[in-house]
Parts: sequence; structure tokens; C-alpha cells
Amino acid sequence: MKRWLFLVLVLTAGILLAMMPAGSAVSGADPGTEEDPLVAKSYVDRLVRLQVVELEAGQVLRGEAGTEMVLRSGRAAAVVTAQGGISDLTAGQDIQHGETVPTNHLLLVPRSDGRGLKALTEVVVLVRGGVTVE
Repeated sequence: MKRWLFLVLVLTAGILLAMMPAGSAVSGADPGTEEDPLVAKSYVDRLVRLQVVELEAGQVLRGEAGTEMVLRSGRAAAVVTAQGGISDLTAGQDIQHGETVPTNHLLLVPRSDGRGLKALTEVVVLVRGGVTVE
């Protein structure tokens, strides 16, 4: 009886393994396809790496959607659009146009619509994401 039960279990396990598609343990997406796209190193670096940006008084730093900024030194004012302000994640509020940006607060640019910071003095800003300086 024990041999018969063992034989049935081994045959069942063998049938189940044979029915599994080949390579099911490995991701089915081929590199470079829409399911697993290849990206340029510079693109990844821009999104992941912190940059130190120094601005002179009067210059404007505009961020793309998802850009994070931290004003480290100097004074800056928010530049926003009619669609809203810049998210101050540290204080949990929206900074509106012309308001002074607090130092050492994590700011988030929600859209690529021209929002950013205007340097009132020389400033140093830590940035993660895409920005332009005007």
C-alpha cells in the first residue's frame, strides 16, 4: 500500500511539473520591449542622483513633474502657475506664488508647467529630477 501511494505521488508531481510552461520562473519580458524597456544611464542618473544647483539673485529654477527640491541656503520665492502651488512636503502645505520658500523643507513640483523657485539672493538648492535654470 505504501509503495502504491508513493508511486501515485511521484507520478502526480511529474505530471504537474510537465504541465508548467518552460521558463515560468523567469520573467517573460524580453529586454528592450515595452514590458521591459531599456533606459539611458543619464536618464536614470537625472531622476535618482541629487544635484547641487547654485543660483544668482534673479535666476529662476523650474522643475519638471516629480522634481524634488530642498533650499539649503539663501532666500527664494515660489514661482507657480494658475494650476496651483509647489507642495511643501515637510510642512504639509502648498506654497503659493511669491511666498518665501523655507530652508531645509522638501518641496515637490507636481507638474511640468513652469513651477519652481526664484532666487532672491544667492541660493544653493539640492535637486532630484529634471530642472532648467533661466
